[in-house]
Amino acid sequence: MDDLEKAILFSFDESGAIDSMLKSQAVNFCQQIKETPSICRICIEKLSLCNIVQVQFWCLQTLHEVVRVKYTSMSSEERNLIRKSVFSMVCCELVDGKSSMRVLESPAFIRNKLAQVLVTLIYFEYPLIWSSVFVDFLPQLNKGSMVIDMFCRVLNSLDDELISLDYPRTAEELTVAARIKDAMRQQCVEQIVRAWYDIVSMYRSSDFEVCTGVLDCMRRYISWIDINLIANDAFIPLLFELILADGLPEQFRGAAVGCVLAVVSKRMDPQSKLNLLQTLQISRVFGLVSEDGESELVSKVAALLTGYAMEVLDCVKRLNAENANEASKKLLNEVLPSVFYVMQNCEVDTTFSIVQFLSGYVATMKSLSPLKEEQCLHAGQILEVILTQIRYDPTYRNNLDVLDKIGIEEEDRMVEYRKDLLVLLRSVGRVAPEVTQVFIRNSLANAVTFSADRNVEEVEAALTLLYALGESMSEEAMRTGAGHLSELVPMLLQTKLPCHSNRLVALVYLETVTRYMKFIQEHTQYIPVVLAAFLDERGIHHPNVHVSRRASYLFMRVVKLLKAKLVPFIENILQSLQDTIARFTSMNYASKELSGSEDGSHIFEAIGLLIGMEDVPPEKQSDYLSSLLTPLCQQVQTMLLDAKMLNPEESTAKFANIQQIIMAINALSKGFSERLVTSSRPAIGLMFKQTLDVLLQILVVFPKVEPLRCKVTSFIHRMVDTLGASVFPYLPKALEQLLAESEPKEMAGFLVLLNQLICKFNTLVHDILDEVFPAIAGRIFNIIPRDAFPSGPGTNTEEIREVQELQRTLYTFLHVIATHDLSSVFLSPKSRGYLDPIMQLLLYTSCNHKDYLVRKACVQIFIRLIKDWCARPFVEEKVPGFQSFMIEAFAMNCCLYSVLDKSFEFGDANTLVLFGEIVLAQKVMYEKFGNDFLVHFVTKGFPSAHCPPDLAEQYCQKLQGNDIKALKSFYQSLIEKLRVQQNGSLVFR
Repeated sequence: MDDLEKAILFSFDESGAIDSMLKSQAVNFCQQIKETPSICRICIEKLSLCNIVQVQFWCLQTLHEVVRVKYTSMSSEERNLIRKSVFSMVCCELVDGKSSMRVLESPAFIRNKLAQVLVTLIYFEYPLIWSSVFVDFLPQLNKGSMVIDMFCRVLNSLDDELISLDYPRTAEELTVAARIKDAMRQQCVEQIVRAWYDIVSMYRSSDFEVCTGVLDCMRRYISWIDINLIANDAFIPLLFELILADGLPEQFRGAAVGCVLAVVSKRMDPQSKLNLLQTLQISRVFGLVSEDGESELVSKVAALLTGYAMEVLDCVKRLNAENANEASKKLLNEVLPSVFYVMQNCEVDTTFSIVQFLSGYVATMKSLSPLKEEQCLHAGQILEVILTQIRYDPTYRNNLDVLDKIGIEEEDRMVEYRKDLLVLLRSVGRVAPEVTQVFIRNSLANAVTFSADRNVEEVEAALTLLYALGESMSEEAMRTGAGHLSELVPMLLQTKLPCHSNRLVALVYLETVTRYMKFIQEHTQYIPVVLAAFLDERGIHHPNVHVSRRASYLFMRVVKLLKAKLVPFIENILQSLQDTIARFTSMNYASKELSGSEDGSHIFEAIGLLIGMEDVPPEKQSDYLSSLLTPLCQQVQTMLLDAKMLNPEESTAKFANIQQIIMAINALSKGFSERLVTSSRPAIGLMFKQTLDVLLQILVVFPKVEPLRCKVTSFIHRMVDTLGASVFPYLPKALEQLLAESEPKEMAGFLVLLNQLICKFNTLVHDILDEVFPAIAGRIFNIIPRDAFPSGPGTNTEEIREVQELQRTLYTFLHVIATHDLSSVFLSPKSRGYLDPIMQLLLYTSCNHKDYLVRKACVQIFIRLIKDWCARPFVEEKVPGFQSFMIEAFAMNCCLYSVLDKSFEFGDANTLVLFGEIVLAQKVMYEKFGNDFLVHFVTKGFPSAHCPPDLAEQYCQKLQGNDIKALKSFYQSLIEKLRVQQNGSLVFR
């Protein structure tokens, strides 16, 4: 063993036996050898002399790199040496008088690397320099299996490295591939196909491995060679003979199947494809898929049948001639039963989309009305496939029930996986409604009879089908119980499911009952059964918390739909829910983690909807409400009295408990209309006022507990809607407490409450607003910046985001004040000091804010203030200095300079909306300020923008006219002309 061989062995060592320093030296030594001019000769000599696999691999790898990287700079002698030596090796000939057998007897990866070197030469030299490479190779195949194996490896490598489009290719590679394929088609493809046929015929009984290799190689080439070379009376019978021969190894038979699939998948016009598919007589292999669903051969045959079915379906879609279309349908009907079997019992090839194929087939059924018996049968089989595919794997049953990490992942995966399948179900439901509904009825009936170890997944899948069917049904069909629905819904309600304790089954059952509630509305005899399902251990009293919470939400939806029809059942419902109500507002429930919106308050909303109806007698209504509100208010009062004696741990639990109670009362009140509590039944209104009084005490006792303040604020919002103007006496105290402790986030919430009050009561809130506005303005102007927020790293903090949100809410607040006839609040003696900061903020924002909708709101505020504060004909100024501010500051900066800026994109919809308001502002200023505005704008503003006098004159005419659209259009074109001055440079940035 010489130094190079030792160095190669050391460099390849992964055992750790070689010292790292020595290994590094070995790697460097090998690299130095690679750089020597005679490296190709060194590698070729080693390959003919050395049996060490690592050395052989290193030499072949080096040859591959040298040819790939340095081919263009090689001498012709060097190229000849490599070409002659490598070709001699693959053909098992002598190299420099020495045998090349060593390489061909080496492991597969060495032979693959040798093939790769030859393919790299073909890349550069075929057909222009070395045109005879394939023709010279073919006679060598007589030497036997070793050379045949190398021939296949070379063709496979050529496909992998260059021809196959399964890998991304450069433009150069695509050009070279096209050149090589064209040359091969002209020169040698026919001989290669003949060689494949002869080899398989000769070796089929003696060397299965060689035959399998040849067929696998051939499969790759069928897509681009002349199909008639394969699809003929010689090759197709041979392939089917091999596929059907029981005594042959499965891999060999599977390789033949792969070739037939390649023939089937060959791209061609639909009529030619149909003729080809008819000649195959594919039915010969139908029986093979039912032999053993797990074997490799069955998987291959399954892929052939699904591929064949897709091609036939494509012919059905593309062939319009009646006889051709009928022939395609005949082939499709012939193969479909086997395809359905494959979908349910075999591992389906990843390239085949079950849903895509079946959706395509269902689309062909739409034109048939009524469906023939065969199509009805196929519709049933499609439904069978869907049912099989949407079924959960029982392996995950426990994970899904307790909903651990694995269960969550599996549920998410299935939700996504089912989407397309359920769309397909609805498509089948539309073309074959009778078949679909009967199938679902039978599936549900059958699922219930399965043994306990199976019925969870079966029942869940059947219920899911029934739920999905409801999504595609019209309201009318649902209401009247069209088709078999009048049988399906009662069956759903009356069937006892032995697996109802399972989370998935319980959830889909309740969702499905809710889905068909329109049917129940018309068939009220089923209401007691529906209520039982929601109120017993199948729903709200289910042991699984996920089910009970979801049941609460769904029950609330049911109550909304059935409303007055539930009045006779109120007593029973409240009786059933007593323990749930108590649990929801108890300490231990409040401390549990709550799941988003399904937090249990839906039960109270449902009760509120029930008892808040005018159909309920007044005395009963008062009793019901009192029995709910009184204990809840007493709980809050007790906790407020004990507040000073609480330690931190107790405080947290108490706060959570109070939050739950406020949420419960809030939800309860949603069922009571303003008319009922203020006009028809004021006693109810009084109860809510007393409750509000109690809950406002929370702000006094716990002024700094933000979660409680949020919940109380939310309740005040609710009471504004429920109590109407009768809430006024409670507002001063509430607003005072809320304003006392205000961080940016809470201040934004406070402004939202004021917005609600203004929008609901308009000028009635003037005095309240007048009282709180100075404090609000003072607080906010101490928090928000007068111009832009800081930008750059470290500026996107939670605190800055809260201040930005407060600023956005402030703009809305100012807009609401201005547009509800309350602008006089800005002018009151207490607030007058904030007028200038407000004007400056609005001006800056209307010109510079990145959100154009915020800018629009600010411009609208100015328009409204002009209308409120400026009368015409001219009288003494209501707000001294306001007119000159609008003319000199707003008109110049917002109406002219901001729109000249290149960032003002007229192509954007929001920009155009803002621009419309800016034009309207000019019109309003002209109407209110007359020539004072017009003269200043035209003589001071336009010259600074280099506006030609004729355009300025046209602007005056448009402004003085009555067509606002024409003014807007002209002003846009004027701005666009003014933007480009002095060789296209923009005047204003």
